Amino acid sequence: MVHEAAADSIWQPEDAEGHEEDPNARADGPRGNVAALGRVHAAHYNLSIPRLVETAITRGEGVLTDMGAFNVVGGRYTGRSPDDRFIVDEPGIRDEIWWGPVNRPFPQDAFDRLSSRVARFLKDREVFVFDGFAGADPEYRLPIRVVTELAWQNVFAQQVFLHPTPDELLTHEAEFTVMAAPGFKASPQRDGTRSEAFILISFARRLIVIGGTYYAGEIKKSVFSVMNFLLPRRGVLPMHCSANVGPAGDVALFFGLSGTGKTTLSADPARRLIGDDEHGWSERGVFNIEGGCYAKCIRLSSESEPLIYEAIRFGAVLENVVVDPVTRTPNFDSDALTENTRAGFPVGFIPRAVTTGLGGHPAAIIFLTADAFGVLPPVAKLTREQAMYHFLSGYTSKLAGTERGITAPQATFSTCFAAPFLPRPPVVYSRFLGQKIKAHHVPVYLVNTGWTGGPYGVGSRISIRDTRAIVSAVLSGELDGIPVAPDPIFGFAVPETCPGVPPEIMKPRDAWADPRAYDDQAAALAREFIENFSRFDGVSDAVKTAGPRLS
Repeated sequence: MVHEAAADSIWQPEDAEGHEEDPNARADGPRGNVAALGRVHAAHYNLSIPRLVETAITRGEGVLTDMGAFNVVGGRYTGRSPDDRFIVDEPGIRDEIWWGPVNRPFPQDAFDRLSSRVARFLKDREVFVFDGFAGADPEYRLPIRVVTELAWQNVFAQQVFLHPTPDELLTHEAEFTVMAAPGFKASPQRDGTRSEAFILISFARRLIVIGGTYYAGEIKKSVFSVMNFLLPRRGVLPMHCSANVGPAGDVALFFGLSGTGKTTLSADPARRLIGDDEHGWSERGVFNIEGGCYAKCIRLSSESEPLIYEAIRFGAVLENVVVDPVTRTPNFDSDALTENTRAGFPVGFIPRAVTTGLGGHPAAIIFLTADAFGVLPPVAKLTREQAMYHFLSGYTSKLAGTERGITAPQATFSTCFAAPFLPRPPVVYSRFLGQKIKAHHVPVYLVNTGWTGGPYGVGSRISIRDTRAIVSAVLSGELDGIPVAPDPIFGFAVPETCPGVPPEIMKPRDAWADPRAYDDQAAALAREFIENFSRFDGVSDAVKTAGPRLS
């Protein structure tokens, strides 16, 4: 059993047996106890990316593509497995957690037994250790240690998290440790898990244990969940969003779930990327929680997304991309393995990226949604209360492959555009956002990257060209002087025109062949909004009445 005292040794760098004997070991980083493993078969600390890639190739973990990126095929788990994620039910945090379908409680004694079994599993194998940080702002960063069974997973960890300087590495003491053991499969009857896969977060033990799944996204998102719990205690709003900055220092935030365009739209050649997925907003400004990007790459091309395409080179990790066995050329158009093909790479692989991960306070906020019903307009301006309403709602469509079992788009409401990663009650984050918007006078827009002219299967998806034109008009201020009309059901202000965008798609009802069918669909979606919002407690009347209304 891993007791509290033993858990302390997980993140304290100590001399340990089983380390790799290498003349450069001291330069690579300190030797240390690897997740209380004791005598491990071989522990490799903070290896360079080339050495990790060499090791992964030698071990047959994947293949090197002709673009230089390393591609892995991860078996049945090609996306996150939210039903297999648990938070350990511990007295110190029990009253602060948003318990329910998102945060399922896991017994402490069961966690101790299972984590000990995972530790025993790893100690007989080679393990790879990365010591780094989550959080680019030194004032708020979290020192972490990531212990992986596979070399390629350690490449991934090094590319998406932040690296210490050589001096920082010598004194690095992790405050949270991740153990990733995809080869360890749980037994639900014995271990109390839902399936063979599990993602367990213990705040008391300061330990994340992942098993049964090869999907690297579980590593980054579990650390994000930890930051979503810890940062509000320090007056920082954690956000599931991308961020970039313009030539004048104007920061823009893009909120949205996977597949809505966060990475694509924030990787703008005319602006500098701060980060593509996770950020904090403090009194000092915005900072990236990560040091890398994790982009969807299904149907990726150099023409549509040149910055992301060029970032897929040596050092990048591809997940579940079909690769020609002879030429080793990735086929980004193929969804034979999954729609959720991924590329992980350092943010520095994007030209002119803000490698410090730091920016000022936002000048604009954009909520991205992929409306599968074709109801929402391509762009709408929100009041502060409407922004809080839609932030709490987090409406979008789950796209195929993002999670196991999703084979076609489905309408969903994901609180704060981040429900699977929110340990605290949603109103904590929405009130925080409202305060930030008010304090810094930030305009908020809702941008639909989904369908127009009808629902999925009837209408067509709004083109990336049109969406880029809308985002450009938002950030340049070109939309400010354009007349708006309130949507009769949703109430937000819809611009009548937008530079570079076909006028026929600006008003969704006019884009449908049958306006009455649109009315029925809009009313049905409004009812879903209203029903979903009824579950929130502690929301002000001003925010409650900022949503859609039906006569």
